[in-house]
Amino acid sequence: MNDSLIWGFSLSASGLPLLRRLLQSGEIDRLASPADGNHWGPGELQALLEANWSTSRAFVAVGACGAITRLIAPQLESKASDPAVVVLDPSGRFAIPLLGGHGAGGEALAQTLAASCQGEAVITGAAHGEGRVALDSFGQAWGWRRNNGPWDALMKAAARGEALEAQHLQGNSRWQELPGLAPGAEAATQRISVGVGADPGCRWHPPSVWLGMGCERNTSLSLLERCCDQLIAQHQIAPEAIAGLASADRKADEPALLALAKQRGWPLRCFSAERLAPVEVPNPSAVVAAELGTASVAEASALLAAGPEATLLAEKQISRAEAGEQGAATAALALAASQWAPHRGQLHLIGSGPGRLDLLTPDAKAALSQSCVWVGYGLYLDLLEPLRRPDQLRSDGQLTQERERCRQALRLACEGQTVSLVSSGDSGIYGMAGLALELWLELDPLDRPGFEVHPGISALQVAAARAGAPLMHDFCTISLSDRLTPWEVIEKRLVAAAAGDFVVALYNPRSKGRDWQLERAQQLLLSGRPASTPVVLARQLGRPEEQVTLHELGGLPIEQVDMLTLVLIGNSSSRAEDGRMVTPRGYPGAELQ
Repeated sequence: MNDSLIWGFSLSASGLPLLRRLLQSGEIDRLASPADGNHWGPGELQALLEANWSTSRAFVAVGACGAITRLIAPQLESKASDPAVVVLDPSGRFAIPLLGGHGAGGEALAQTLAASCQGEAVITGAAHGEGRVALDSFGQAWGWRRNNGPWDALMKAAARGEALEAQHLQGNSRWQELPGLAPGAEAATQRISVGVGADPGCRWHPPSVWLGMGCERNTSLSLLERCCDQLIAQHQIAPEAIAGLASADRKADEPALLALAKQRGWPLRCFSAERLAPVEVPNPSAVVAAELGTASVAEASALLAAGPEATLLAEKQISRAEAGEQGAATAALALAASQWAPHRGQLHLIGSGPGRLDLLTPDAKAALSQSCVWVGYGLYLDLLEPLRRPDQLRSDGQLTQERERCRQALRLACEGQTVSLVSSGDSGIYGMAGLALELWLELDPLDRPGFEVHPGISALQVAAARAGAPLMHDFCTISLSDRLTPWEVIEKRLVAAAAGDFVVALYNPRSKGRDWQLERAQQLLLSGRPASTPVVLARQLGRPEEQVTLHELGGLPIEQVDMLTLVLIGNSSSRAEDGRMVTPRGYPGAELQ
């Protein structure tokens, strides 16, 4: 099954605008349109489904549930192989996972589509209705792969309320914090486990094992297949637990290695001799060192690919050509400290806006829906709590521990998980995006998970909307916090803003430990504009305690300002009238176009 291909189609022309928006936003990958642009001809949709059913991850259909049920009925094979089917109405108000709710990810896709469309996911499964974790699907966001165990029996036992045993063997152990997944009692009738072993039962396999390989030039593909399969079987490792294939960069164009990686769906990671040579291994080779400049390929590359604190799980094994083959190969297995698959991970930088859920952007809401862990300051996560599902963890941090939160979120994403790192307002405006990106750039390019910044509504925008129209001319933002910026630099910026007659938004204006900076800023700005300049104090924006008041720069009530306040100061042409603040689009004498 192609994990990335999601088709969209509509039974009528009325659903095409919605599907085009979803295509543009990346929620679907392909849009199927009728030949005439409006109406499907006899058998056209059936032909589309028949041709793409087995190679697609999901189908997003706009139309009536009954009609779509009849349409897909001839294609149905089994829960294990069928793609997900999610039905939308033409306006995107409702997203219904019609098929493949758990195993194929239909419920998760419906929730993501609903978030993107500002609609509602209609989930009728028992696990969702009872607030339980869907045991047969929750691991996907953690970067795991599922085995072919008796999952139906497990889900039915869970629905009956039977005791379950949850066993952690390898991978990130925080999944046990999810409701109902604590270690089970002796009376458990069913077991779910997370580990790399090829054991029977219901098991999720974290990407904790990397396979390192070295080979002679033009070694046969069949030899490489036998080499890796024997090693995996010998150590009873589930193929689903293999995160990828590693080798030396001199082997990056080796046809058989490339073919093996493609065949197994493994990323191929290749390291330079300079990276490989310092790695301590139990079986260095002088012959390999003379040829490649490193004494180890299989063992050293496996250890490097498996991430920090990896250990060797299986020493190198040598396989030689049999009849009809050529070449030779070595293979070794390395075990990650937890799990390590940056190519599967995704780090979303979320701007949560001022706090009200209706001011959270659909883009940010969709990213939150896809994530298995939310990382952020506790107050900001509290405001988003109504959106969090039972299968999503939250990881609270302290207000001043931004770097620690970024490192934690990045580490989780490097492990192969989908993670949201939450800031208030816009994460790219005095938020976490910059620090997270700096740390992301410090990583080796092949150790970088996906990184996406989702804009939010900044306090500046909300304050301006509440006050009237104060930002109709050039403006700037200045933080008065000197914790990361020397006060001398901040003062230069205030002087420049005064000289340039900018509308100024002051962030972090005043706290118990910084109670004089706002008064100094007031003095500097008064040098470039009259004392009657209007000022907006906007406190607790978007929250029940919201207060927005209008003042003059000369009489600014500094004692009323704290860290939860944004101070918005007009320029020399701004004025207050009837309780509103407006900054004209042009200066007196300028011609408006």
